[in-house]
Amino acid sequence: MSQPQSLSLMAYRILSWRMPKKDGRTDLPRPTGEVMWVHIADPNRLRVIVDLCERLKQVRPGLSVLLTAPPDADLSRWTETSFPLITLPLEHTGAARSFLDHWHPDMGLWVGGGLMPSIITRAAEQKIPLILIEATPDVSSARLARWLPDISRYTFNCFDHILTPSEEIARQIRRLGIPSSKVEETPPLQISPNPKPWPEDELIEVTHTLSSRPVWLAAWVQDKEFISVLSAHRQALRMMPRLVLVLHVADMGEAQPLQRRLASMDLRCSNWDEGNQIEDATQVILTSEPEDLGLWQRVCPVTFMGSSLERGAGGCDPLETIALGSAIVHGPFVHRYQGLYDQLEQIKAARMIKSATELGDAVAELLAPDQAAGMALAGWQMITEGAPQADRLIEMVQDALDQRSSDNAST
Repeated sequence: MSQPQSLSLMAYRILSWRMPKKDGRTDLPRPTGEVMWVHIADPNRLRVIVDLCERLKQVRPGLSVLLTAPPDADLSRWTETSFPLITLPLEHTGAARSFLDHWHPDMGLWVGGGLMPSIITRAAEQKIPLILIEATPDVSSARLARWLPDISRYTFNCFDHILTPSEEIARQIRRLGIPSSKVEETPPLQISPNPKPWPEDELIEVTHTLSSRPVWLAAWVQDKEFISVLSAHRQALRMMPRLVLVLHVADMGEAQPLQRRLASMDLRCSNWDEGNQIEDATQVILTSEPEDLGLWQRVCPVTFMGSSLERGAGGCDPLETIALGSAIVHGPFVHRYQGLYDQLEQIKAARMIKSATELGDAVAELLAPDQAAGMALAGWQMITEGAPQADRLIEMVQDALDQRSSDNAST
């Protein structure tokens, strides 16, 4: 550490004592064994990081994961996870020390920007291996300390590896004086879903039964969306008289009332949950079993992701549907997965609709030859192109934890 950096860091820590001291939660006990601390700056990246952590635990079963969010994050708006998620303490040097002393992480993975010098530099001084991914050039230093030289450089230099989403960001970080050997451009992580296999005999039978008919899936449909989905189906039926809708309801208790409604609308229904056969006259296949979605996502080239056309539910995760080769249509209310849907729309792997009429038009258009296939391919490429980056990051984490374990054993 150079002298100017040391003086800047000392001054920064003195100034940080003026910040309010708000500790991160220490009422949760530290798990036994290895703990990996993962900080996520953007809630839209939570899903992909949870996927990465689940894959890590498969190869390192004894590993525990602690997720943290920025100090001002409203965790009620973050997606629930199977890992503990807490906010970091404010940028106060005493709070940073308390956090690290309690959780005693074996390594840290920081995702995105908003670097906090107090906790990062304290972690480096404790020789905790640190990796920064999806890096941005910003550092969330205390307001009174922004004039201090070298705080950004010293903070970035605490990381053993810095992975940036673009070469331009990599250049900005290198200009701070960070060694080039630490910095490299790597595409952002993507989720790599791994759908459960489906019994081949049943898949072949259903595919054969519907092979001569156009078919689409509406999944996780809420009761408030029923009329819109059925109106869209009627609209599309005018252009494709043999069209079949697989209607999956989000609430299993709504299946029977909906079946009676379909009869009153003169739509011929087969209830899959009750073992009804799919007949040539069938216009709607009704199902409510979540486990059966794997079958219908494989059979249907187009899927409307329900729980998205009316306010409230916040949308559903489309990744498994994409992995099984279906084009995605969705409503505007998908805030739980907004970043993912935005990304899918950007690469034309998903289409947003706002009404029953737009849904009917989308179904009719996408069921034309090759239309859905292009969208499905774009989505498949997106979720598979991130696999090498995830594999490499898992290897880096494994190496860091192994080295930490070896160092602790030798002391």
